[in-house]
Parts: sequence; structure tokens; C-alpha cells
Amino acid sequence: MTSQTASPRLTSRFVEAMSYAAEKHGTQTRKGSDIPCLGHLLSVAGYVIEADGTETEAIAALLHDAAEDQGGQDTLDEIRRKFGAEVARIVEECSDTVVTPKPPWRKRKEQYIRHLRKASDSALLVSLADKLHNAHAILRDFRAHGDELWQRFTTDDPQDHLWYYHSLLEVYRKRIRNWMVDELTDVVNELEWAILPPR
Repeated sequence: MTSQTASPRLTSRFVEAMSYAAEKHGTQTRKGSDIPCLGHLLSVAGYVIEADGTETEAIAALLHDAAEDQGGQDTLDEIRRKFGAEVARIVEECSDTVVTPKPPWRKRKEQYIRHLRKASDSALLVSLADKLHNAHAILRDFRAHGDELWQRFTTDDPQDHLWYYHSLLEVYRKRIRNWMVDELTDVVNELEWAILPPR
């Protein structure tokens, strides 16, 4: 069931951001699949919208991978010109690196976790939505493919992934009150049980 509003939260800026995201990520697919990355970006933006995020936060959600995966600092500068300083700031805060080649996986993730402890509330919301969608995808694909799933990633040790998500949850629980924290907790617990079933 739907209703009407006289002043929609999402405007032509959001539509422009969808077009920009499609342009930047048009040929990119999710790791180990032929699923367009744009699906992930739309899902993350959808989570942000459902969590009562602003249009600026929803736009940043659409663009949160653009600098990290599609052009680094040049793309970040372009986002600032097209969508404003606040969107660019959130995107930068949600990126674990904008340099190429990327630093080693563990170092990047440890730095990202430390950074989240002082990141803006807007960046925290977008980060949480991103990690929730990623965790759902990992759980779904582990159920479908088993241990071969881990070959898609920079680190193929599932314990590394569990460490990362538990570490993220420690930060999210301290910093944000949102239904997505509970949902991510449930998904990570299910993933851990699937990987390491009780004996």
C-alpha cells in the first residue's frame, strides 16, 4: 500500500545520482558473479532510505563505491562538483582506500574500523547499510556454493571475514541505534553458525 506526499524526499538529484552510478559501474559485476554492481548500490541506497536517511545520505549510498573502485581521488573530486561537498565527504569516509594499488587487506580493514569510530553519523549509516547488504550476499552465496565462495575474495580465510564483521558490529553497536544493527548481528551469527556449526 502506498500514499502520497506533497514534498518528496527524493528529487531529481537522486535520479541524477542513479544515472551517474550506472555510468561509473555499468560494466562492473559483483565478485565471482555476473550480478551488476548497480544492484548492490541500489540496495544500499534502499536500506538508507528505509532507515529514514536524507536524500544526501541516499545519494552517498548510491556512490559509496565510486571513488574506491572507479577512479580514486579524481572520481571523488567529480562527485564533489556534481553532488556537493557533503556527498563527497560521506563517500570518502565510507571508502577504505582511494589509492591504487590498494594496501594489504588486513591493514585496510583495521584502518577502516579505527576510522569508523570517529566517522560522521551519515557515513556510519551508509557504511552499516553497505555491510548489511554485503553480509546478506555472503550468507546467501555460502549456502549456495560452500567453501568455494571464499576464493572470490582477497583473503580466502572465512575467519578473517568473521573477524571483520564482528569488529564492525562492535563499532556500530556503540555509535548507532538502528534496526540494521540488529539485522546485521543476526546475519553474521547465521553466517558464523553456517561456517562453524556447533559440535
